[in-house]
Amino acid sequence: MTPPATRRRVWLLSLLLLPFAGLLWVPLYDRTTPALLGLPFFYWYQLLWVPVTAALVWIVWKRGPQA
Repeated sequence: MTPPATRRRVWLLSLLLLPFAGLLWVPLYDRTTPALLGLPFFYWYQLLWVPVTAALVWIVWKRGPQA
């Protein structure tokens, strides 16, 4: 059985797979509608991942083991 700290760390590191999967799955955002402020969905979906990824990296960094 794995210790709770190891399971927690795996869960935290798995958060970093969300942006990878969200951007790698191209059929999800390969369209133009809905537009946001004149930007097609393709562009604003990708731009939305920039702050989301930064927030996820920050969460993993803050909640991860202290080195």
